[in-house]
Amino acid sequence: MNCTIDGCPGEYEQRNVTHTVRRDGQVLVIDGVPAEVCSICGDALLAPDTIRRLERILASLDQPHKTVPLYEFA
Repeated sequence: MNCTIDGCPGEYEQRNVTHTVRRDGQVLVIDGVPAEVCSICGDALLAPDTIRRLERILASLDQPHKTVPLYEFA
């Protein structure tokens, strides 16, 4: 599928991405999220089923598999 960003000649391809959300002052990172990503500009599209699964993951807030350091750009 052609990229939907105006003027971008790229095409979407299936990849796994890292999805980051800030919620209640916390930064939550979900790795391995399936997405269609433009090969040129990097625009990412998530399928409705993927979004629903992300919402379920965020609603459950189980213990994370890993923790990572967080740095601020000051």
